Amino acid sequence: MTRLRSQLFFFAGARTVINTAYRMVYPFLPVLARGLGVDLKAMSAALFLRSASGAVGPLLAPVSDRRGRRFGLTLGLGLFTAGALASFFGPGFAAFTAGLILMTVGKYVFDPSVLAHFGDSVPYERRGTVLALTELSWSLSFVVGVPAAGFLMARFGWRSPFLALACLGFAASMALRLSFPKPAGPPAGSRHLENYRAVLGSPAALMGLLVIFFAGMGNEVVNVVFGVWLENSFGLKLAALGAASAVIGVSEFGGESLVAATVDRVGKTRALMIGLATNAAVALAFPLAAGSVAAALAGLTLFYLTFEYTVVSIIPVMSEILPRSRATLLGFYAASFSLGRAAGSLAAPWLYDAGFRAVTLTAAGLDVLAILALLRLRRLTAGAFQSSCKNI
Repeated sequence: MTRLRSQLFFFAGARTVINTAYRMVYPFLPVLARGLGVDLKAMSAALFLRSASGAVGPLLAPVSDRRGRRFGLTLGLGLFTAGALASFFGPGFAAFTAGLILMTVGKYVFDPSVLAHFGDSVPYERRGTVLALTELSWSLSFVVGVPAAGFLMARFGWRSPFLALACLGFAASMALRLSFPKPAGPPAGSRHLENYRAVLGSPAALMGLLVIFFAGMGNEVVNVVFGVWLENSFGLKLAALGAASAVIGVSEFGGESLVAATVDRVGKTRALMIGLATNAAVALAFPLAAGSVAAALAGLTLFYLTFEYTVVSIIPVMSEILPRSRATLLGFYAASFSLGRAAGSLAAPWLYDAGFRAVTLTAAGLDVLAILALLRLRRLTAGAFQSSCKNI
């Protein structure tokens, strides 16, 4: 138990660093665009490329099934650190975008390795709580990481957070090499092609991937433009945008904590259905929040709380569908999530041209598509996949 707690603490901290790099781009999008001398559509293209790079997850995540969790974790941190250094030192927009891509590839190698490690070591009936605790890093990145990045930008320039992230990533990789045990040998049944066939041949796995694709796309269309919307509608500047990010992070922390407290008792797919339905309802009501900053932040709080409840609830489901190809399926999960975000990144500026209402209506519609895929997943897991998806 002590070892589990120490690992939870370490991985939550490492993922907070990685998620800060991923998330700080959104609220500071206007600042980064001005620093690079590009417009919103150019930045949305960079975010599309960053999200699309998650598609390499199925190519790299299986190394954790084949060569052990320690190798996958180390590789992910190494790629992340290299990307942060590229974003700090690299001249121009192209180098900055390349750095974003490298950091994201590192994230999509590291995260499935973390989740697969806990999937290996924690029984399914308790896994929802444990994985939800690791997901607290997502909200902590907004509560702690993004405001810290805003402070560094204001004091030392818009590139400065990337150097801090590189140093933290390097320190985490050194700590991992020293403290995480070497595997005795590669896990059984870990050939790449066998793992790919298992994922692509599983209807339950494919439905789960569709759920996260639609949910991720719906969240991203709001992610890309909320900083611009707050700046355009209410004149919020750098410090205020950082504070808004902290408010959103607190709401996500609440969503993750709620999952940790309820998901193993309520049931994973039932919790997922609740999250999707309430997120769609909040998105539909969002335009009513345009009258004041307080109402807008309240709407963002509810939107991110319900989305976080959704996305954390599905992780234990995905971790159990194919236990012998766990990291591979989680790599596909990360890729599907990333491709959904990529599609949302491309669509968001064009939707925003039609108004923020178009953005939120699209987000709600994508939640509905995710619900339809989830209903199919539940039917599959209640029948032919009952033996491999027990208690889902």
